Amino acid sequence: MRVVAAMSGGVDSAVAAARMLDAGHEVVGVHLALSRSAATLRESARGCCTIEDAGDARRVADVLGIPFYVWDLADRFERDVIADFTAEYAAGRTPNPCLRCNEKIKFAALLDKALALGFDAVTTGHYAQVVERPDGLGGVQRELHRAVDPAKDQSYVLGVLDAEQLAHAFFPLGDTVKTQVREEAAERGFYVARKPDSHDICFIPDGDTRGWLGRRLGEAPGDIVDTSGEVLGRHAGAFAYTVGQRRGLALSRPAADGQPRYVVEVRPDSNQVVVGTADLLGVDLVTGTHARWCGPAPEGEVRVGAQVRAHGEEFPATATAGTGPDGDEVVVRLDSRIRGVAPGQSVVLYDGTRVVGSATITASRLQRSPA
Repeated sequence: MRVVAAMSGGVDSAVAAARMLDAGHEVVGVHLALSRSAATLRESARGCCTIEDAGDARRVADVLGIPFYVWDLADRFERDVIADFTAEYAAGRTPNPCLRCNEKIKFAALLDKALALGFDAVTTGHYAQVVERPDGLGGVQRELHRAVDPAKDQSYVLGVLDAEQLAHAFFPLGDTVKTQVREEAAERGFYVARKPDSHDICFIPDGDTRGWLGRRLGEAPGDIVDTSGEVLGRHAGAFAYTVGQRRGLALSRPAADGQPRYVVEVRPDSNQVVVGTADLLGVDLVTGTHARWCGPAPEGEVRVGAQVRAHGEEFPATATAGTGPDGDEVVVRLDSRIRGVAPGQSVVLYDGTRVVGSATITASRLQRSPA
């Protein structure tokens, strides 16, 4: 099988490429140039996609003896990930750019180009597992499952892959814990064996999302209000706040009952940030759109585990797919209340360790009265 190995310059993608080569595949290494003005050196362990990273990926390819190329997808990344990220925050939502990058870049732009060039699949260093099972028709169906290392599991950010994309994807690290991956990299003589992992948002290397958004969107002062509309403070831009946030509110006075206050709503139309007590954050009904299924869409009500953050807890729930006027909505009824669910986040649904699919959260509310 001819395989494109997406090589970021980190340890995970390096070992993934090596394992595909060991398995007998014809492997070509590809580094994605995603920045229009890539830095020479990484500013911190948070960033990636620098010229240094491209050099690290090339050195690994040299050790493996495989061809290596740099593919420029910067314009596509700007349009489909960065611009989308900015627009979502401007609209009062909280997006996850890693899911969008996997959907639009690594398993759309990259995969489409690989297939057009005659390759059969793409492999990455994501921590997840692909399990093949008989489909009952003499063939096999591929399922996406959680990785064996719960601390590194990345199945959540891969929950946007559909069955066709999954059919052309390999994740060789899903059965291995991270410490063993680093040990293997060192044994193979990879320079990146001890290279720090990148974290959070790759195009905001200093981790200052508020500052980055401020530079992109400009200051837009407005009021911080309570649920009755009383003004409690000012902000420089509602886009810098997300539901569930407690820090950085800078309120002019404490609550009368002494309870901490959290962001409970962001109103972009009026440029207001609404704060309230923690009990207002609890929800048990989540509605999502832009449903993506890692196999056949579920029919009727199904029992699932629901996860709303990349490294968050999974909660028991019931999901109903195919709702809404366009049939692409999902309604998730949680068995218990959870807090801090923001529009724009993704809800990823699981059946045991298997990823069923995902949807982008549009609304959440408390359906049942608190006990």
